Amino acid sequence: MPLTATLAASAAIGLGLAVARAGRERRAERRRERNRSLGVYAGEPLSGGIKRMATEQLDLAIEQLSTGNGAGPAEEAIHETRKAIKRLRTMIRVLEPGLGERALAQETAALRDVAGQLSAARDAEVMLATLEALVKRHPRRLDRRGVRRLRGRLVEEREQARAQTLGDPVRVALVVAELSACRLRVQTWQEPGRHERELLEPGLGRVYGQGRRRFRRARKAKGERTLAMHEWRKRVKDLRYVGEMLQRQPTPSPAFAVPLPGAAAGRRERKDRDSQPLRKLARRADGLGEMLGEDHDLAVLADRVRHSHGKDAVEPKLGRGTRRALLKAIAGRRRKLQRRALKQGRSLYADPTKKFVARTGRLYARAHRKAARRAAKSVS
Repeated sequence: MPLTATLAASAAIGLGLAVARAGRERRAERRRERNRSLGVYAGEPLSGGIKRMATEQLDLAIEQLSTGNGAGPAEEAIHETRKAIKRLRTMIRVLEPGLGERALAQETAALRDVAGQLSAARDAEVMLATLEALVKRHPRRLDRRGVRRLRGRLVEEREQARAQTLGDPVRVALVVAELSACRLRVQTWQEPGRHERELLEPGLGRVYGQGRRRFRRARKAKGERTLAMHEWRKRVKDLRYVGEMLQRQPTPSPAFAVPLPGAAAGRRERKDRDSQPLRKLARRADGLGEMLGEDHDLAVLADRVRHSHGKDAVEPKLGRGTRRALLKAIAGRRRKLQRRALKQGRSLYADPTKKFVARTGRLYARAHRKAARRAAKSVS
């Protein structure tokens, strides 16, 4: 009996530990999902919200790179980290006047260096995925030995890049150290004592105005538009993240807002439509950014195909027919993407910058004013 009781107790303890561990993992996953989302809480000042979001994105990136059971982070971790860095760079652009030139230069250079350290693995993955998507669109035209050889070469490069980036603990440790240092500096950011609109409008105007100018440049570009479209895409991504940042975050933080009790919180959240225009802005910019991203990836693949012959070629040599078939398929897809992107860009950037900034500022102020009133009413 004592032995049986001991075994039963040990099993119960083991089960309890397993359940506790599973609970921690679920909570950690929910925290990661929350940190992927941008938005300002009800009653939270914009500058404080951006500082909090920057800290959360850095925590997310550090956590992603630090998990891997000794085998280095996974490909998905690299992807999530790079997205977090892009969000951070947008936040810095929005806060540019308040940060000062020195802090702006330091953070921009640090994040650019981190992104560069992680780019090889992701770029190789994207190149392979771009070719595979193209073959899927044209299975008969691109069913060629040369295309299969090129794909094999890209698979090899992806594995090499993964080993060099994901499997190099020193590189990963240096990146984590740089992100940790950046996180410490974020805590020292001084929150400007200006009105919300005075803080928001310069950064918003810069992001939208640059995107609008680059759209015009891309639209007017003659012949090869690759560089103009790629530069435009960067500002479109910024606009997407700004739209997400200005939304009201559904779950208020207890540090500055009192959560609604029980099921009432869920009902209020579902009924909240004040951030809908900002969500729509973010979705439209996201869709446009994806199109521009695919166009750029195809342009990089086309450049590679063009350099797949001659004495200095590093590729498995492609026959003339294979090169012609690939380049024709790429050109056709790019024409469609560019036509659709320019059409959507005309709609997204239809407003003059001053009008867009004023309207978006009003939307932000109205959504958060109503949210703050509801939060105050819920505790009265």
